[in-house]
Amino acid sequence: MQQTFDVQAVRTEFPALSRLHRGKPVAYFDGPGGSQVARSSIDAMTRYMQRGGANLHGVFPTSTETEEILAGTRHACAAFLGAEPDEVAFGANMTTLTFATAHALSRTWDEDSEIVVTELDHRANVDPWISAAREKGAKVRWIEIDPETLTLNLKDLEQKVNASTRLVAVGLASNAVGTVNDVAAIAKRARAVGAVVAVDAVHAAPHVPIDRDDIGADVVTCSAYKFFGPHVGVTAIKRDLFEGMEVHRLDPAPAHVPDKLETGTQNHEGIAGVRGALEFISSLGEGDSLREKLLDAMQTIEDHETRLADRFRVALREIPGVTLYAAPDGARKTPTVAFRLEGRTPLEVCRHAADHGFFIAAGDFYASTLSRRLGLAESGGFVRAGLAPYNTEEEAERFVRALRQIASKT
Repeated sequence: MQQTFDVQAVRTEFPALSRLHRGKPVAYFDGPGGSQVARSSIDAMTRYMQRGGANLHGVFPTSTETEEILAGTRHACAAFLGAEPDEVAFGANMTTLTFATAHALSRTWDEDSEIVVTELDHRANVDPWISAAREKGAKVRWIEIDPETLTLNLKDLEQKVNASTRLVAVGLASNAVGTVNDVAAIAKRARAVGAVVAVDAVHAAPHVPIDRDDIGADVVTCSAYKFFGPHVGVTAIKRDLFEGMEVHRLDPAPAHVPDKLETGTQNHEGIAGVRGALEFISSLGEGDSLREKLLDAMQTIEDHETRLADRFRVALREIPGVTLYAAPDGARKTPTVAFRLEGRTPLEVCRHAADHGFFIAAGDFYASTLSRRLGLAESGGFVRAGLAPYNTEEEAERFVRALRQIASKT
């Protein structure tokens, strides 16, 4: 049973929301690039550093406490992603973890191997795999974007994902236009040919419930700074696959999962903050277990954000000169809204918006293939406004009024 979503109560958990810019309250619509950090995450990091940090494997309290923090955060991340704690590894960010995973999984690839990536993805779930494929002489196939619907074209999926396919990399949701992909359908085809499925959940993690096994993924990777925590990468790799991976590691370092993927000393205070962020999310849900609370909370968040984003998109479409880039009504999307304003570059729109207290971003956001396919790469890409659980209807309405003012001056 979902709790009633109280956005004002949520806002009290984010200290950054009190910031003013040029005397105006700040509305953070830049969540797709990095959310604001929940108080529970900030407190967890501060508490760890104030009490005294240490490296692992010591017999003294600060060392054993650090190990307990890492273990507790693994448990929380596993509950968040639908995995087991010993399948969860930490790293600098999603990109770094994906490069390491790509190197490990590509050891058995050769000239007869193929991999599949998509035109909708952030390049962090494209280039690590392409780089590994090139080193092994493997072929790269692309799942194309339908430029009209901004969804993946799966009509020729059986030809793209075939007996030679070793890996399929797909994003759970587009960080540029918000489209939520049918990963389960792609994974079903991949499983039929014995291919590994690597899912980029960075953009999806703050917005939708995630179940790694339900969507058919072997690898799910995300970054906590997108879901109200610090800059720490998290990956959940199915145990059988994980145990068989040969990774770059120092000779004395652990050879067992999940530690073997965690090269060097980890960001212990950051990992404490990851758990704090998940504690915030779970506080919004109900259930008997942490997994149930997190799932309930994420569904509540998605419902709130979807209602707000739907109204936001309708209002933006009514502004003369605005072109929205979004999947059709009824298609599942995150509350990330990409658009252009006729007569203004995306960067100019962002500068004007900042003058009104709205923090939004411009560019291709590393979804560079999508930007090129839409013919926007040479003219600055998109303007991107992303909603988060702490955003309100009043903020959205103020932004629409501000954008009307900007449009009237073009």
